[in-house]
Amino acid sequence: MTPEQQTAKAPFEMDAVIDEITRFVAEQTRTTPEVDQDLFATGVANSMFAMQLVMFLEQAYAVTVAGPDLQLSNFCTVKSMATLVGRLQAESAADSDV
Repeated sequence: MTPEQQTAKAPFEMDAVIDEITRFVAEQTRTTPEVDQDLFATGVANSMFAMQLVMFLEQAYAVTVAGPDLQLSNFCTVKSMATLVGRLQAESAADSDV
């Protein structure tokens, strides 16, 4: 089973997702973001980094971020990204149960 498949099947754990996203942002930006820190307003992130965030979330959590989910508000904070992942995984699970 690939890591993506394991993540897709594992129960959603908000704290673990927050920790992993925080580590990714810290590694990429050489900063230590707070969970509720607006990464764009504080200059930690820009539009190019936003695309990296999308790719990271899709690969790390086996989700697809598309259409209306590609809003800046979903990527402003670590917490908003974790919430997005949780919602997308729940929607994916509900779709596969049908």
